[in-house]
Parts: sequence; structure tokens; C-alpha cells
Amino acid sequence: MRPLSIAASLALLMVAATAIAQDPAPAAASPTPDSSPAALKGDPVRGKGLTYTCRGCHGITGYKNAYPSYHVPMIGGQSETYLRNALNEYRNGNRKHPTMQAQAQSFSEQDIADIAAYLSSLK
Repeated sequence: MRPLSIAASLALLMVAATAIAQDPAPAAASPTPDSSPAALKGDPVRGKGLTYTCRGCHGITGYKNAYPSYHVPMIGGQSETYLRNALNEYRNGNRKHPTMQAQAQSFSEQDIADIAAYLSSLK
């Protein structure tokens, strides 16, 4: 196999394994007119636990991703709105990156709010 295929396969395996290992999120309350994704209050403590797989790529200064080859952006300290929008765009397929799409699809709206609250609190 080519190294690129191996790296992509390993990344997807890690995503699948972490999705299986995660505790199920508590059931969200029924949506109401005021519970749009932007209106959800994120819990940074819970968000820290959800970002353990993110740190494998985004937490390493100068890390280059193998698929495709580019520097992985540091996400700590980004605005909460930007992080929520980015994760929702990956989840909905508007942003293209296989690993990020798989990760984002495994998150609920509350998970995304919690992750954004934690990452935006980092400096």
C-alpha cells in the first residue's frame, strides 16, 4: 500500500475507535425555538474531555498532516463562533477533509458547543 493510503486508513481507524470508546452523550432536551446551535451554552470542562483526539494533530507545533500534506492549524484560542461554524461545516460536508468530517459527524450539537467553549478559553 502507499504511505498516504496507510496514513488515511490509520486516521479513520483511530476516529472509529474513539467514537466507540466514547460514553454516549446525555440526551438533549427537545429543541425549542431558543435552542439553536448558537444558543447552546458550552461546558468547557466537558469540552476538554472531548478534545483528547483533537490534540493529536492540532496540539503539536509545526505538525504536518499526511493527507493532504499541510500544516495543521492550532485551534486553541480561536473564537467560539469560528470553532462552532467550522465543526458544523465539516459535519455537514461543506468543508472537505476526511478525518475532520468523520470526527465532526460523531459530535452532537452540545458536544460542539462544549468543544468550542473549551478551545476558545485557551490562550
